[in-house]
Amino acid sequence: MFARPFRVRANTAIKGSDRRKLRSDVAAAFPNLSAEQLAEFIPNKEELNVIKIYSHKGEAITVYMNHRNPILFEAEKVLYPTVYSLWVYPDLLPAFSTWPPVLQKLAGGADLMLPGVVVPSGGFPQVQRGTLCAVTLLGNRAPVAVAVATMSTAEMLAAGMKGKGFAVLHTYLDHLWEYGDKSYPPTIAPLVPDCAGHEEEQEGKEPANNSPPEPVQHVNIGDLSLKEGDSCAELQGKEELHEDRAAEPAETASTEDQQDPEDSRTPQEQMDALFNQCFFHALKCKVKKSDLPLLTSTFLGSHMFSCCPAGQQLDIKKSSYKKFSKFLQCMQQQKILQVKELNKGVESIVEVDWKHPEIKAFAVPEGFSSASAAQDSKNEEREQVYHAPEIIPLYGVSAKMMPLFQESGHGKGSVLSSSEVRNIIINYVKTNELVDETNKNLVKVNAILCDCLLDKSEQDEISHLKWDDLLSRCLERLQPFHQVTFFGKEPVVRKGNIDPIDLNIEQRSSNKKVTIIKNLELYGLDPQCVANTLQQKVQASATITPAPGAKDRVQVQIQGNQIHHLAKMLLEQYQLPRKYIRGLEKAPKLGRKK
Repeated sequence: MFARPFRVRANTAIKGSDRRKLRSDVAAAFPNLSAEQLAEFIPNKEELNVIKIYSHKGEAITVYMNHRNPILFEAEKVLYPTVYSLWVYPDLLPAFSTWPPVLQKLAGGADLMLPGVVVPSGGFPQVQRGTLCAVTLLGNRAPVAVAVATMSTAEMLAAGMKGKGFAVLHTYLDHLWEYGDKSYPPTIAPLVPDCAGHEEEQEGKEPANNSPPEPVQHVNIGDLSLKEGDSCAELQGKEELHEDRAAEPAETASTEDQQDPEDSRTPQEQMDALFNQCFFHALKCKVKKSDLPLLTSTFLGSHMFSCCPAGQQLDIKKSSYKKFSKFLQCMQQQKILQVKELNKGVESIVEVDWKHPEIKAFAVPEGFSSASAAQDSKNEEREQVYHAPEIIPLYGVSAKMMPLFQESGHGKGSVLSSSEVRNIIINYVKTNELVDETNKNLVKVNAILCDCLLDKSEQDEISHLKWDDLLSRCLERLQPFHQVTFFGKEPVVRKGNIDPIDLNIEQRSSNKKVTIIKNLELYGLDPQCVANTLQQKVQASATITPAPGAKDRVQVQIQGNQIHHLAKMLLEQYQLPRKYIRGLEKAPKLGRKK
């Protein structure tokens, strides 16, 4: 369903009665959720949004968002959890396991065939045809897919585990997962050992020389496929898998021995400790003074995550802080750093006390080094590709234009795209039989069109309008809105037209010129990053100052006329459309080559 990109059409907040109805629907759909879990799943105070999308097949789907992650989606009046929700509630649905190489095929849009399902020693969960199920990977209870059973458990066994077992709706790595924070599945140990190999692991025997796990004995790995009769090229051969599985328990046992001292702590305390470790590691090895001010989201996503030890994952919801902003507040109270809201709703780290005893005393964990960590940070910054936002002009129905849109069911305040406005006007003209009989390129102006589209001086003179003139007049008289969609984030609709990136040349004392750049934030560009990049390219001083007349924005100021360099950066490197950049004509004229 989400193997291919989808189109987002609307985004609204869920409030009051709608939130209560959603909680009631979730309780009915998933009765095994406790009252406490239900209150956590659909909270009273935290922001919840509903998004209307259309799949590549044209299916209308409703997606519910919490903390920028999709938690539910609804198709044909049926609610389905996303993998983000199943990682929090792994036992919400009956689960079936498959082999790790199969995941890539599922994410590409394939269904799960029964030869690819691992038969556990304890047997399958009992499901009926049409039951909503979770798909996990062998050895980890964290679901990686949501699917519907195409036959009952009894029918699967009666068919000799052949045929299509599950119609896959959504997976980890698909486009719905990409719409969230793109976090990885947690590692959740199986409740019951899946096979003999796991039993040996728990008993502490030497598994490397033992026979292969039970599922491997009963299932021919070479025959595992997603489409019956086709071989899965990605699956490993029998011998390789046996070696991998035999080696796994020994490695796991070693890891368990290392983690024994931490077993006395609660999972919440362990997550708090992990956040502290990654926080100090990032400040000590990743962040430099020239990086400030640094967006808190960039600090977490680019710096702290890269300091997380292998096999572990940062999850603020599993800590005592619950929100990253609260964690930073705690660090600010200890005077380790200072956080300010430089832009409305966007916090940045503006100051760090690198001489603080906590930072000086922090020892980088084994396996990391300051030099390699700094290099990793540089590499990550290079890999972070900027994606220009998708900007769509929208139009709001005003009180004056309301009579023209009432027949189509749109009232004052309705926000429409240009194509929707066009279709509404065409339908209005045809419904009211306003097309001129002698010239179909003309539209007769009735009383409503006259009041809505004509100036007072024109009302006695114009009786017909050309189609193009009719549509352009209509768009001109509607209130301007625009929708901005940043890569991997939900669309945001704002009033008015978006301000272009403004490039200006100003004169300073001694006839020196400086280039001023404004409105970078509106396009998802970090002014500090742009200033640093420009400074390195042109070897000139660059500073960040508050933008006059705009409380929530800053401007970049750099010495000299740097319009040529900015044009190359904005148009070629960042791929921004020229129409959203103002002032490119102020570039200095190139002199003759000698």
